[in-house]
Formats: sequence, C-alpha cells, structure tokens
Amino acid sequence: MSIDASARIDPKAELNAGVSVGPWSIIGPNVSIGADTDIGSNVVIRSNTRIGSNNQIYQFSSIGEDPSDKKYVGEETWLEIGDNNIIREGVTLHRGTGGGVTRIGSDNLLMPYVHVAHDCQIGNNIVFANNVGITGHVEVADWVILGGYVGVNQFLKIGAHAMVGGMAHITNDIPAYMILSGNPAIIRGVNVIGLERRGFDKKTIAAIREAFKFVYKRKLTLQEAIEQIKAIDTDCDALRVLIDSLESSKKGIHR
Repeated sequence: MSIDASARIDPKAELNAGVSVGPWSIIGPNVSIGADTDIGSNVVIRSNTRIGSNNQIYQFSSIGEDPSDKKYVGEETWLEIGDNNIIREGVTLHRGTGGGVTRIGSDNLLMPYVHVAHDCQIGNNIVFANNVGITGHVEVADWVILGGYVGVNQFLKIGAHAMVGGMAHITNDIPAYMILSGNPAIIRGVNVIGLERRGFDKKTIAAIREAFKFVYKRKLTLQEAIEQIKAIDTDCDALRVLIDSLESSKKGIHR
C-alpha cells in the first residue's frame, strides 16, 4: 500500500492491499477500495462508496459525492464501482438518492469530465467519451459506446452494444445493437462493425439486421414489429436481448 503523506484518509475508510493514493487526495467515511486500485492526486472520494479491485482513478475526479437532487435530504445512499475500470481526469460519479444506489460495472472506460448522476445503473465494457453527461436513473447495458458530449435524459435505457455519435441528445430509449447520431438524434442502423469485433457470427448479425427492418422500415407498430422479430429465430439469444430492450421500454424508443 502506498499513501502519500499529504492524502487524508478517514478512519472509517477501508483500503485493501496494493492500493495507492496520490498527493492531496481525500477519502471519506464508509469508503472501501479493493486491491491494487490506484487513486491519483487531488481525488475526492466523498463517502458511502464501494470500489472494487484494479481500478485507475485519475486526478481531480469526484467520486461518491452527494446527489444533485433537490429531494435529497441526507439519507444514506451509496455508489458501487466494480473492477478494472479506468476513470479519467475530472470524472464525477454521484451516489444514489432516496436511499438508492448508483452502480458502475467492470472493465469500463470513462474519459475526462464524464458525469454519471444519482441512481444510474451502468453495465460492463462500456466507453463514455469526453464530457458525456448521464442524468439520474438511467440504465446503460453492456458494451455501449457514447461519443463525446452526448447528453442522456433521465429515466432512459440504452440497450446492449448500442453506439451513439458525438453531441447527440438522447430523449428516448435506444434498443440494443442500434447506432444513433445527429441532432435531432435518429437511429441510423445496426452496429454491425461493433458486433463483428465482439465475435457475433454472420447468421446472428443477419437476424439482427432483419429485426431492424421490422422496427424501422416496415411501418409497423412497435408491438407488431416485436411479434415479427419473435418469429425470425426463437433460439437466437441475441434477438431475445433486442426483444427485451424493446419490451422493457417505458419512455418509448428512438424511432
């Protein structure tokens, strides 16, 4: 363990083997940090935060701060972060509100000045580019990529393997596997290149592209499109992921 002499560690914080804390960083009460996590200089980890192993948190990040929510009145809330995340300069991650928990998964890259607000549920293997802003209660599934300056409205869901171009404003749910870009933002197609890079076979990608046509090209209602997708291949796990992302939408999808 390596703790700079200028760092301030609350007695109620728990640091595991191999943790390093840089100059002028502050770690508050009820914080646990897993093995081999590296905390840079001038980082503030406010309170009630659980951080897993082998994370890198760069300078001037603010982790586990009180939520930016007028309804918050000091109740116990938490931030949970998994393993192997890279959290770059100036990232802000807030705890939940109303007794809730903000969760960040594992193997994620949060580039400089990303903000994740209270009660968000962020999956694994995601990339948020510079200045992405995620408002409260947003759910982001695994393998999502958000370009720089993307803004996401509250209570929305972004499906697995979706990709969003820079500076887009997300106002509705995004189904799994889709590419969205522009301002106003619209769905452009299936994230084929991303799926190929992640090992999806040609048959599965073809099924997803066929499903895309039902949702976006055939002038069907969403429920009609879902029924047509279910008939493509009942044994295709990837299609079930897409169907789940369509059926679970409460705010309506970008269409």
